Amino acid sequence: MDIRTAFKKGIAQLREADVPSFTLAAELLLLHVLCRNRTWLYAHPEEVLTGAESQRFSDLIARRAAGEPTQHLTGKQEFWGLEFEVSRDVLIPRPETEHVMEVALDRLALRELRAGRPQKSEGAGLRIADIGTGSGCIAIALAKELPAAGIVATDISPAALVVAKRNAERHSVSGRIDFCEANLLAPLAAGHSRVAFDLIASNPPYVGRRESAALPREVREHEPHAALFGGEEGYELYAELVTQSAGGLKSGGIVVLELGHNSLPAVQPLLETSAWTNIGVTNDLAGIPRVIAAERI
Repeated sequence: MDIRTAFKKGIAQLREADVPSFTLAAELLLLHVLCRNRTWLYAHPEEVLTGAESQRFSDLIARRAAGEPTQHLTGKQEFWGLEFEVSRDVLIPRPETEHVMEVALDRLALRELRAGRPQKSEGAGLRIADIGTGSGCIAIALAKELPAAGIVATDISPAALVVAKRNAERHSVSGRIDFCEANLLAPLAAGHSRVAFDLIASNPPYVGRRESAALPREVREHEPHAALFGGEEGYELYAELVTQSAGGLKSGGIVVLELGHNSLPAVQPLLETSAWTNIGVTNDLAGIPRVIAAERI
């Protein structure tokens, strides 16, 4: 069977199974099997697959049709221009989470500008915490952008931290990120000599358990529930996260939190207190409030 035929069959099977973005999924799985890039694939439609390649592609298409995420089948996902290992132990990085990176970097740059200081493009002297790191995507992307910053990344899941550490090694930043098993931020003060942070970033669990039946099966059945569900409503973890952030940030320090699609009304009032200033909300490309940020007074 040649590439063109295999590709068409894969697309048809995934379409019939109502898989979202079925053409892209078939393409990514075929690229994964062949260990080739997209340019090569479309330049060689008549290349014949070996029997082993054909069988492996067929098996992966069947698993995707049955609901397994494409990223679990390929073992990888891109975030912030970097490739990350993913598995059932970590949440698959979403494009929306890149807004956390954008807001965090913009806020740090603006803080330096307002203080009349040269922007710390290397992050020298900055202490950063990534809470609920999962695959490590936020911590590692920040480490690449701010190579002189010190970063702590926490997660409640030991299995997730194993994946995050491998990703840090892959991107040559493992020596600059301290991975810590923790529930949110609480143990960091005792475990890190009560370090005060310049930035706390987090993509916390924010899906409500009452919404679980409406989730795509790829998410509901294959991604870790501890990384998905933030309580019955979905926003229950934010109160403790905001409280801990207020205690963990320096004066002028910044908190940047990703939001669920309906989290803003519950989360924004938590920051509208005397402890915080310069609250800002950033919408994603769909117009949904996706990130909230504030500065510690």
